[in-house]
Amino acid sequence: MQMENFAPFMFGALVFVMLIGFPVAFSLAALGLASGFFAIEMGWFPASFMANLPLNVFGILSNDLLLAIPFFTFMGAILEKCGLAEDMLDSMGQLFGTVRGGLGYSVIIVGFILGAITGTVAGQVIAMALISMPVMIKYGYNMRYTTGVLAASGTITQLVPPSLVLVVMADQLGRSVGDMYKGAWGPSILQVLIFAIYTFALGIVKPHHVPGIPKTARTKSGFQLWMQCLRGIIPSAVLIFAVLGSMGGLPWMDSAIATPTEAGAMGCVGALVLAAIHRRLTWDLCWQAMVGTMRLTAMVVFILIGSRVFSMVFQGVDGAKWVEHMLTGLPGGQIGFLIVVNIFIFFLAFFLDFFEIAFIILPMLGPVADKMGIDLVWFGVLLCVNMQTSFMHPPFGFALFYLRGISDTLFKEKRIEKPVLSNDIYMGAIPWVLMQVLLVAIVIFVPQTVTVFLDKEVAVDIDKVKIEMPVDESAPPSEAVSPATPASGASSGNVEAELLKQAAEADKAAVDEQKKVDDLFAPKKP
Repeated sequence: MQMENFAPFMFGALVFVMLIGFPVAFSLAALGLASGFFAIEMGWFPASFMANLPLNVFGILSNDLLLAIPFFTFMGAILEKCGLAEDMLDSMGQLFGTVRGGLGYSVIIVGFILGAITGTVAGQVIAMALISMPVMIKYGYNMRYTTGVLAASGTITQLVPPSLVLVVMADQLGRSVGDMYKGAWGPSILQVLIFAIYTFALGIVKPHHVPGIPKTARTKSGFQLWMQCLRGIIPSAVLIFAVLGSMGGLPWMDSAIATPTEAGAMGCVGALVLAAIHRRLTWDLCWQAMVGTMRLTAMVVFILIGSRVFSMVFQGVDGAKWVEHMLTGLPGGQIGFLIVVNIFIFFLAFFLDFFEIAFIILPMLGPVADKMGIDLVWFGVLLCVNMQTSFMHPPFGFALFYLRGISDTLFKEKRIEKPVLSNDIYMGAIPWVLMQVLLVAIVIFVPQTVTVFLDKEVAVDIDKVKIEMPVDESAPPSEAVSPATPASGASSGNVEAELLKQAAEADKAAVDEQKKVDDLFAPKKP
């Protein structure tokens, strides 16, 4: 086998080991080590090349940016268990419920707000389904719409800052986390609008699918209801602005006072304060949050180590050149590249988690996109929009699995009258997946949806750049004139002669200095 054929073989083996169901982190590490030893035997690179592996692993574990992951995870775990979702869904449901599709609007809005402060899909889908599914079924909402809106509103947390996916994207693409967050605000808001427009259109075309609840179902109204809504929104908004604003992750902010890790630590403190305000701060809650954070962080670290082992060997056998030649030769230039990459990511997300895609595939695609002149912040946000669908793909979407389990629990507890069919869950997800794909197309063809909130690059006209020489005013007039500017009455020929003389003197001084250094280090005669 030739080395130029080994990179495609490694990529095919990568797809195979990911499909067999063994944990991805260990599969990647084993495949990388086996490929590395084979490459050494074939003489494609020396054994010392693999000696860089411990340094690579140490470099991963000493990356300060990745410390933001456990902080944001702990913050989300505290907030999803402190009763914030229950309070917000109850108040929003009563506020918008009487409107046709009002419960759907409340789920979408609360999903967006919770996504901005929790960042975890599992907790968000489970919490919203436990609270909203019985109410929506009770008042006659279509089952497929109910399951679809609950799953889709939970997955939006992967795009809304402070998303963990965006932190990983920034690390893998070598860009600022603050820029990633600012770039994600446009697609996040646009996605909420697309979901709301779909609900509004469904209320017009099929009003019986999204009926309004009767006003008599309200337990509060008027000023009391608005105050209940504000008690859930205002503390959440303060926490969002404090965390994202401190790291420059809000639109139109061009400075930051904290790193992502420091902002995450501040978010943890804010989450504990919010839990105390809701009178839910207990040792049991903190313990559950810490255990969940430990599990997610360990999973991320092991996946990252396994992907680094694979990618190091893949680079050693010129895999990066193979990927670059294959993708840069696609028809359509940048647009063709983006379309093919997004189709590839869409289907890959049927089988892989978003962390696995970010750590394994992104290091192959990022350098190619950079060489093609694609803005990497836009590229990262675009792939993040695409990877949202990984939670919604029938039949492997994790959000659908969460709904399957929660609906069974609700039926066993007799909180819903009849069981939710798997067919309703899977078919209900399809319109929302199509809306997410529509957002991918919008971001590709309208990049301003991402770049509108980013800092504008300062354009420099090289022709107008002036370099001024400082003038020593204390020197005599003849010496204070810049060598590059002829004095009054001096000819250009005299100036050129003077410059040549100065250059010759500088060359002579450099030769003399080098001779002194050579004499100093020359071997002494006995």
